[in-house]
Amino acid sequence: MSSSREITLDLVRVTEAAALMSSRLLGRGDKNAVDQAAVDAMRGMLDYINMKGKVVIGEGEKDEAPMLYIGEEVGNWGENAPELDIAVDPVDGTRLVAYGRPNAISVIAAAERGKIAYIPTFYSLKLAAGPELKGKLDINAPIRENIRVAAAILGKEISEFTVVILDRERHREIIEKVRSLGARIKLISDGDIAGVIAAAMPESFVDMYIGIGGTPEGILAAAALRTTGGEIQMKMWPINEDERESLEKEGWDLEKVYFTEDLVGGEEVIFAATGVTNGEFLNGVKYGKHKAITESIVMRSKTRTIRKIITYHDLRYKTIPLKSEGEVKLVRIDY
Repeated sequence: MSSSREITLDLVRVTEAAALMSSRLLGRGDKNAVDQAAVDAMRGMLDYINMKGKVVIGEGEKDEAPMLYIGEEVGNWGENAPELDIAVDPVDGTRLVAYGRPNAISVIAAAERGKIAYIPTFYSLKLAAGPELKGKLDINAPIRENIRVAAAILGKEISEFTVVILDRERHREIIEKVRSLGARIKLISDGDIAGVIAAAMPESFVDMYIGIGGTPEGILAAAALRTTGGEIQMKMWPINEDERESLEKEGWDLEKVYFTEDLVGGEEVIFAATGVTNGEFLNGVKYGKHKAITESIVMRSKTRTIRKIITYHDLRYKTIPLKSEGEVKLVRIDY
């Protein structure tokens, strides 16, 4: 991927803009407004990047949004600009922002054209862990067996082992099995991109992620794991028999396990995220008098480089391009 160093910082600016705009709606109870603010800012900033980008994971199909839809072209499309696949989640955890809860982040990933997988289901079963456990776990094995194997490899007692699980009714059986084994559970209400990545970051003190969540979120997390060296395994999870039958008629193998490199391939993958609300993965946007502070992370798979970036914004001079209905507007943020 040519000019990847320059694009790396540009992608951070994209997630910063989305985080700044969406965080202004913290706690107001309107998750759609949160999403719209982030989409508008992200879309406007993307057009400033020197690339021929095509959105392959976006808002359109999942959220019925008219912007950042799958297939939308982004970037300035300069003559010698690199051709990239772009995956976005302007805010993973819009409800978290709307109700002032932790762990919402803005996320973007870029890879070489054709290297980000397409999986047709909204939901997938996911199992994720850090580099020490790569190749050692099996999504098809019983949960208890995976935990016992993982704890032994990590040199931990079962009572010291921590599993992240989305707090959903569909996970009652998984939760009970983990509890019966004596492992620790960290339940999260939303934002499973951060949950998956946390399992591959040593400073998070989380050992494993398991459960059924959004397929696009799993692929975005895989982009980060390409740098951390962690592993995600995913299987399609049809929501009902009609979807299952439709997928089987189309020739999809519902038993296939997708691994990290299957989901996001290529030599160079760039992942960037900015915290919107406070979380263990990233701090959220903080506001002072005419000031804002954002915390971001950016990863490059080619060099296995992970950078944390803290940015201080003077809101009296800060402008963000918003792209609404085909127009780009520079909107000043001034508290």
